[in-house]
Formats: sequence, structure tokens, C-alpha cells
Amino acid sequence: MLRQSPSFLQRMFRHRSTSVTSEGVQFLLFTVAIGIAAINTGNNLFYLLLAMMLSLVLISGIAAEYCLRRLEFHRHLPDHLIVNEPTTATLVVKNRKSQFPSFSLKLFDVSDSRKLDRGLEIRQLLPGISQLLSYPLVATRRGRLQLDGVCVGTEFPFGLFMKQTYYPINETVIVCPEIKPIDERLLQGLLAAGPDQSVHRRGHGNDLYNLRLYHAGDDSRKIHWPTTARTSQLTVRETEAEDQRRAVLYLPTVAPVSHDALFEEAVSLTASIIQYLAHRGYMLQLFVGSSRSSFGQGDLHLLELLRMLALCERCSPHAESVVSKDPSRDALEVEGGAMIVVQSWRGPGDIKPEQPTIMINGRLIAGASHAV
Repeated sequence: MLRQSPSFLQRMFRHRSTSVTSEGVQFLLFTVAIGIAAINTGNNLFYLLLAMMLSLVLISGIAAEYCLRRLEFHRHLPDHLIVNEPTTATLVVKNRKSQFPSFSLKLFDVSDSRKLDRGLEIRQLLPGISQLLSYPLVATRRGRLQLDGVCVGTEFPFGLFMKQTYYPINETVIVCPEIKPIDERLLQGLLAAGPDQSVHRRGHGNDLYNLRLYHAGDDSRKIHWPTTARTSQLTVRETEAEDQRRAVLYLPTVAPVSHDALFEEAVSLTASIIQYLAHRGYMLQLFVGSSRSSFGQGDLHLLELLRMLALCERCSPHAESVVSKDPSRDALEVEGGAMIVVQSWRGPGDIKPEQPTIMINGRLIAGASHAV
């Protein structure tokens, strides 16, 4: 039993910590002074005052412990974040105690063993009651944002000590690259490349795509009566979809450590181009290193591409020269579309540029990057 006691105490207090406030330091120094005076003088009044002050310390610890016990937390985060774009996160706190309320709670997010102060405070949380707290959340780098839990502390009842405890709540959210305005020169290059890449396909539109025989279930309004009268067979008219433009984007991930900042800028630039084209109805395909997506459009496809960019990593080149096949050329021959390449490093002889290199259909867009 004695050998099990340390592990029990460790399990009980492993998530708890206590610090002394500035008022608490003054109170403890005054308590020590009263204790010294009581010992030196033997005055019972000093002993009575010392006992009262020590009892306040004990009561402070017990009351704070009850405030922090049996709390329940639920955090609600959006499906994804964008770098430097504020969003709203919510935290639900419930007091699962049946009789005792909790007072003066301060809440902190915990990420990578660091406490992040969101300015969240609860003055009073009654037994069995839940409270919803909202706060702005801003991510400063792309990738996976890991929130480990919530640290809750209180200075109740006398403000002498800050007692804290940790509640683990593991949450992971994908942080997409920062979206920036696009430079005018790059914008002109994108608009010049787009119209030549129209794809003729069946769909909703006004132009004639094809004539075929009527099938059961076809809309009678689409019957082409002149052809039907000429051939004595019911014939329906199929229309051609409105102009649909395609683009293939390629982001090489091979770059030395010295180009790390440029690589991050290239990732952000690629994300900005993707969002610009997606909002104009382009069918998009993305190559990131050796990874590739399918052609698609819409909000879900845009989110898939942004998540690919959020999770990509820079790869250092090998000691020997890196010779890699451009995967997007094969895809371009098969699928068609404007070809956009965003590079942060061209090869071993590349002097560190001021901004990523952008090529559209093999043509270098000189000086084009994000708008200032």
C-alpha cells in the first residue's frame, strides 16, 4: 500500500499547479512576521492571529480545489483555417458538480505545452450549468494546428494563490496557406491563357451539342421537331455546356533550406491563384511534388486543393543533381488546360531570387507575385 501511494498522489496532482500572487507574497511575508513575533514574545494574541492567517491559506487551497473539480469542456473549431485570417472558436464549459458552484475561472488554450491566453473568464458557474464562450482564433502558420487541452485556473477566494489544473482535449485542425491579392501582371497572364482552353462537353447551355433519338424519361421540351418530322423518329436536342476553362497548377517541393521562406511564399501564391481561378469557374488540377489531385471545381474541390498545399513539405535536394520529370506535362497532354508552374528553386545554379518564379504555358511572367 505504501508503494502504491506515491503513484496515486502523482495521478491526483499531475495536472495541477499552484503559484503565489503578488498579494499572496505580501500575505505570506506578513504571516512569517507574525509567527516570529509570536515565538519571540509568547503573546497569545499573536498565536491567535497566526492561526487565523494559516487557516486562511488552508481554506484558500480547499476552496480553489473545489472550484476546479468536475468541470467538462467541449471545443468547437471550424473545418479549416486560413493563415492570418481570424475565425471564431467556441468553448463549452459545464460544471458537473451537484452542489458547489465554481467562481473566478480563467481559461487558457494549451498548444505545444504553451498556455495561450484568449481572455476567457467565468465569474460564476452554477452546479449543472453550461456556459458557451466564443473567442477569435488566428493561425500564423500553415499545416496542422494541434490544441492539446484547456488549462483552467482560479484565484478564488482571497486572491492569494493561482491554482491551475489541466483538462486534456485533443483537437487538430488544418491551416490552409495565406490567401493574398494577385499582382496585375500575373492577372493579365492568367486571363490571356484562359480562353484558349475551352472544353466542349454536354451540359446546360444554349448552343447545339448533338442530336439523338428520344429515350424514355427525356424532357419533351427538348424534342427537335424539324428533325423528327424529316426522319419520322422522335429526336431530342442536346445542348453544349457553357464555356468551361481548365488549369493545371504545379508546385515543385524540392528546394534547399536557404529557400525555405521563398517556398512558403510559393505555397501561398499557389493557393491565391487556385482561389482566384476557382471563383471564376475553372476546372482545376493540382500537382504538389509527386502528389496530384483530380480535375474538379466547386467549394469542396477548392478545399481539397488548399489542404494539399497546407500539408505539403519542402524537400531538400540530394547531393547529386536532381533530375525529375515534370508530371504535369503528361497530364496536360491528356487533360488539356492552361499550365501554371510556381517555383521557389530552379536548380543548383539558381541564385536566391526575391520572389517565386511563375510560368504560364511555358512563358515566364516576369516580376509577377502577390500584390503589395
